[in-house]
Amino acid sequence: MILSHKKKKIALIGYRLSGGGSDKVMANLSLFLQSQGYEIDIIIVLDEVSYPYAGKLVNLGLLKNKFNGFFNKMVRLGALCNYLQTNRFDFIIDFRFRTKIIQELILARLIYNVKTIFTVHSFLIDHYMPNNSWLTRLMYNHCLANVALGDEMKLYIEKSHQLKNVVAIPNSINIEEILQKQDENIDFDFEFVLAVGQYENDIKQFDKLIETYSKSVLSQKQIHLVIVGNGDESRLKEIISKNNVSNFIHLLGYQNNPFKFMKRARFLVLCSKNEGFPNVILESLACKTPVVSFDCDFGPRDMITNFKNGILVENQNWGKLIEAMNQLVLEEVLYQKLKENTFESIAPFHLEKVGALWLNLLNE
Repeated sequence: MILSHKKKKIALIGYRLSGGGSDKVMANLSLFLQSQGYEIDIIIVLDEVSYPYAGKLVNLGLLKNKFNGFFNKMVRLGALCNYLQTNRFDFIIDFRFRTKIIQELILARLIYNVKTIFTVHSFLIDHYMPNNSWLTRLMYNHCLANVALGDEMKLYIEKSHQLKNVVAIPNSINIEEILQKQDENIDFDFEFVLAVGQYENDIKQFDKLIETYSKSVLSQKQIHLVIVGNGDESRLKEIISKNNVSNFIHLLGYQNNPFKFMKRARFLVLCSKNEGFPNVILESLACKTPVVSFDCDFGPRDMITNFKNGILVENQNWGKLIEAMNQLVLEEVLYQKLKENTFESIAPFHLEKVGALWLNLLNE
């Protein structure tokens, strides 16, 4: 559906265009909405850009100095306010973490004075909404919508805060980008399984994954573990050494193109404490690579059908995770069955289908 009337203007506001799942969602949405005739401005507060996007980029991160003190933060906040007031947007969609209550209350009630959509991208909803339900309703009950990533998250937010304007829209996948990038060469001469995510905190639990890998049959079968993502490598390297798997585990850091690793991995493993709607599952399935994942809140069970395109493991049961990883190495018939079902299983999450849900919301 191409808009026939005068172009409506949308401001997409996020922290950056690199690294995070919500940043990827924002980038994908900019591509889709511009293709539908909207005028898009993307406003970011950190100078980090690697994802393909569409529209005008307003990079407030260029105003950040090395001290990043209170005054500098106020300068960037002032620049954001001035830009929103100068440009008369029809909609604002906010993808940021929102933990500074006073600042967010001012933005939500005074600065965002057009139709606004707030998004929540994690099971940890207190990263987006205050624990105090009265404050949450004061900040977010008046806006056009609060977007959760699935029905379970929607019910969780409604039960926690009694908001009346929560809608469920999942993350989307940009198939065109993945197909374009997945064939890039990698210089590996070994078979491997893959884990992807930042390890700046312990949510992804890569330390426990390394221990789990060491107890599986994978190293005996000469199948390595590759970890892609940012974080402090020192602790992970200690655990790698302690478990005598230094020759089999590779910490690659952040990669602009994770798809080339996904395509060549035997399977992707996700062992997080919690999630929102992990894009890496969709991306791996798009690369025709099955996924082994904890059945954590939220997301994996919305994308993985057990023993059809991957294996869902009882949440935080590390013994069962070892069993599932071993299965996809030892049981070739099962593995090939899962692999055959991967690509078709992500059809509901194509950018065009998820984009239609966003259009419905914007046209209400």
